[in-house]
Formats: sequence, structure tokens, C-alpha cells
Amino acid sequence: MSVITYRDALNQALREEMQRDDRVFLMGEEVAVYQGAYKVSKGLLQEFGEMRVVDTPITELGFAGVGVGAAMVGLRPVIEFMTWNFALLAIDQVVNAAAKMLYMSGGQYPMPMVFRGPNGAALQLAAQHSQAWESWLAHIPGLKVITPATPYDAKGMLKAAIRDDNPVVVLEGEMLYNTKGEVPDGDYIVPIGKAEVKREGEHCTLVAHGKTVLMALQVADALEKEGIRVEVVDLRTIRPMDVETIAASVRKTNRAVVLEEGWEVCGVGAQVVDYVQRHCFDHLDAPILRVHQEDVPMPYAKNLERTAKPDVAKTIAAIRQVMYLPTA
Repeated sequence: MSVITYRDALNQALREEMQRDDRVFLMGEEVAVYQGAYKVSKGLLQEFGEMRVVDTPITELGFAGVGVGAAMVGLRPVIEFMTWNFALLAIDQVVNAAAKMLYMSGGQYPMPMVFRGPNGAALQLAAQHSQAWESWLAHIPGLKVITPATPYDAKGMLKAAIRDDNPVVVLEGEMLYNTKGEVPDGDYIVPIGKAEVKREGEHCTLVAHGKTVLMALQVADALEKEGIRVEVVDLRTIRPMDVETIAASVRKTNRAVVLEEGWEVCGVGAQVVDYVQRHCFDHLDAPILRVHQEDVPMPYAKNLERTAKPDVAKTIAAIRQVMYLPTA
């Protein structure tokens, strides 16, 4: 194992898959000469050349469409969006072309392509650059949607996405790029569609994904000091969601809280709650609670931004509530 950053784990995945399969190429704004807005593509232009690491104009709809065409003729494009907020301009290609091409062609055109880039809020990027897109994208049949939370998962899941014959959306938490973790030196895959119990517990299940997984682990650490053992389930994949792993945890703990970065209405947490009440109703000792962003566009002011976001204190309060414990 080596301890590396999340961005370096993604870089390793891209490099190894481009070495393994010459059909894989990377395309997007600033991915080549500048080596990526977040330096995920560092060194790739020098190794693979400008035919496989392709700088584009600021034309998300255009280069996403080029990627769809490339996938149709047998290449395996990786399309990088500088941020998923900009991907709104390419949503027609993602939703109406990539997601539907296999179905509408009667199985004649697989779509082996990846759409990836930073997702969610960072610090003071305001309303138009702080949105979490997983519930929007997971709504679409034909797309797979993954949200790796650790360097280990980032590398293994991106490699799995590149090898998949379906379009895969990779949502990289914008605040995760500098985080570090252990990553195997050799080749490995983290399967799409499989959640993971990041921490064992017995009193309450805390379901999270993306950068909220790190927050969930902080919550578990804090409550451990009070003798409350929280089980942290990392969804890892939003679509297809691993319902069995969630249900197995809730059947053990009899309580659940869902932590997410997005808004409440039609959020990922709403889908998790639906699955839990269908599969675990007789095992629940309390209503399921959700912790999420406030129902407002993300403010710019630091104090208002902090208030709008989910956090450790709000999550601890929710867990204490489902355990019928007094809250501060």
C-alpha cells in the first residue's frame, strides 16, 4: 500500500487504463497542457500525446457529443467536466444520447464512456458552482452513477468505470482531491453497484456517500466517546444502489439516519428512505431521519454557507433523536 491523495489515485487510474487499452482517451477543458483544473491529468499529455489527451474549447455540449460518437465507433472516452455545474450545458448529450443510445439502437451501440469531474460545494463558490448533482443524474435509466469517497475507491471505481460498456458518471467530491489514504500499488477494481460498511456499529446506521462519508466517520468517532456505536455505510454507487448492504445494516441496528450533501426534495436520501421502509419496516425502532443541505441556493457569505451545509453537529443531533436521547 502507498498513501496518496485522492487526485493522485484518479491520476493512477487514468494512466494505468490508458496504458492497458489504447482505445481509452481523455478529453476536456484544460486536461492537457494545464494538466487538469485540479491536476488530475498531471503528466498524461507527456506520456500519451495530444491524440489521447485532448484539450477542448469551452464547449461542454460539443466535446460531450464528440465523446458519444467516439464510444459508438468503439473507443473508450473519458470526458472531464471542469465542474459538474458546467455539465448542465452538456446534459442533452449525457441524458438523451449517452444514456439512451444502447436502448434506442436495439443493442447495436454500447456506450463505453465515462463522464467525470468535481461535484458539490467547496468553499465560497456561491450558488451556481456548489451544487451536488447525484440525484439529478441517478434519475436517468441507462446511466451508472458513482461517488467514490476515498483514494482507494477513487482509483478502483474509476478503473471499473472505464472498463464498463455503459456510460458511467463519476462524481468526485470537490473537497476530496487533497485527502489522503492507502491505495494498493498493483492493479485492482472496486465493483460498481456495491456499497461498503466503512465502520461497524450496533446502535444506528448512518448512510452517506461522497465527501459526507468523511463527515459520517467523524460523527461515529465523536459518538463512540459516549458509548454510541454508529455503523457507517458508504453507498459508493448511487445507481444501481446496493439495497442489500443498507438493509442488512438497518436490520442489525434498527435505526437509520441518511446524510447527504444535496437538497431535501427528491434527494438521494429520499430514495434510501424508500428502500429502507420497504425492506426493513418491521425492524425499525424509530422513524428514519435525513440530514441534508438547507432548501436554499448555496450562499456566498461564510457564515451563511456554513449554516446551509450539513455538518457533524446536525448529524449527531439526528442520531440522538432516533435513539430517543436528549439533544444539546
